[in-house]
Amino acid sequence: MSAGRGAGLRKATKLDKVRWLILCSADLGLLAGVLGVLDVVYRWREGWLPAPLTVTAVALVLIVTVLASRSIRIAVRGGPRPTWMLAIAGTMVLLLTVIPIVWVMPLWLGMAAPFVRRRTLLLLSLASFAVITVYEALVNGFNLPGLLLQVAVTVVVAGGVLANLWLWRIAKEAYEGEEARALLAVSEERLRFARDLNDLLGQSLTDIATRTAGAEQALPVDPEAAGREMFEVRDLARQTLREVRHTVQSYRTLDLGEVLASVRAVLEAADVRCTVDAETGELTAETRTLLATVVREGATNVLKHSKAQHCTITIKEGILEMSNDGVTGPTGEHAPNGLGGLAQRVSTAGGALSAAPTPQGAYLLRVVVPA
Repeated sequence: MSAGRGAGLRKATKLDKVRWLILCSADLGLLAGVLGVLDVVYRWREGWLPAPLTVTAVALVLIVTVLASRSIRIAVRGGPRPTWMLAIAGTMVLLLTVIPIVWVMPLWLGMAAPFVRRRTLLLLSLASFAVITVYEALVNGFNLPGLLLQVAVTVVVAGGVLANLWLWRIAKEAYEGEEARALLAVSEERLRFARDLNDLLGQSLTDIATRTAGAEQALPVDPEAAGREMFEVRDLARQTLREVRHTVQSYRTLDLGEVLASVRAVLEAADVRCTVDAETGELTAETRTLLATVVREGATNVLKHSKAQHCTITIKEGILEMSNDGVTGPTGEHAPNGLGGLAQRVSTAGGALSAAPTPQGAYLLRVVVPA
C-alpha cells in the first residue's frame, strides 16, 4: 500500500502537490474541533455536564469537524456551495451554543468563508461574538477572555481558509499559464514556418496560375506568344523552387545544443522533468541538424500525446534515445508530416528511426545515424 502511495506521489504534478499542501494547511484549522472535544470532556470530568449531554456534544463537534473538512475540499475543487452541508453544520453549532463551546462556531464560519461575500462573513462573525457573549453574560457574567479567545480562533480558522484558497488560486493560475506558454513555444516554429511559406509561395503561385491562364487563352490565336509565356512560367516555377529550397534549408540548419536546451525548458515548463545527456562533439553538421529536428518532433509528441512526468534524452555515438512515461493510449502509424516524414529523412541519411512503447511502460523514440 505504501509503495502504491509512493508511486502516486512521484507521478503527481506540481499542481497536485500544491493542492495537497493547501489542504493540509487548511486542515490545521480543524484542530479547533479537537479542542472542542477536549473542552467538552473537561467539563464532564469537572461535573459540569451530565454524561448523555457530553456524548451528544462530542458527536456533534466531530460531525461539524468532518463537514468542515469536506467543505474545504469542495472549495478547492471549485464546486458549488454545499448549502445542505452548511445548514446541517449550522444547526449543530446552534445546539452547541447551549453549553456553550466557543470552538465550533469558528469552524462553521470557516466552512462558510469560501462561499459567501466578505461582508456577509464579517456580519456572521460579529453576530456569533454577540450571541455567545450575551449568553455567557446572562449565565456566568461577562467573560472578556472567552470573547477574545473566540475572536482569535475565528480569525485563525476563517482567515486561514481564505488565505489558503487565495494561494491555491494563484498557484493554479501560474500552472495554467506555464502550460499555455509551453504549448505556444512548441507550435511557434511551425506557425512561423507556415507563415513564411505562405508569404513565399502565395504570390509566386498566383503569378504562375495567371500566366498559365493567359497562355491558354493565347494558344489558339498566337501559339508562339503562348509558348513564350509558358517558358516564362517555367522559369518562374524554377525560381520559386530555388527559393523554397533555400528557405527550407535555412530551417533545417538547427543548432542541436540550442534545441536541446529549448526542449528541456519547454518540457520543464509543462511540468515534465527532463534529463539530457548528450555527447555531440563528434557529430557532423548534417547529423546534428537531423537529430535536432527529431528532438523537436519528439518533444511535441510528448506534450500532445502523453501525460508524461519524466522525459530522458540521450545522444551517444550517433544514437539518439528519447523516452518518456505517461503513454495514454495505443499508438498507431506515424503521421507522414511527423515521425513518418522524419523516418524517411533519417533513412535517406543512412540511419534508422523507431518509435514504440517499451515493456516497462515507457515510450522510446530511437534514432541511429552515421556518427
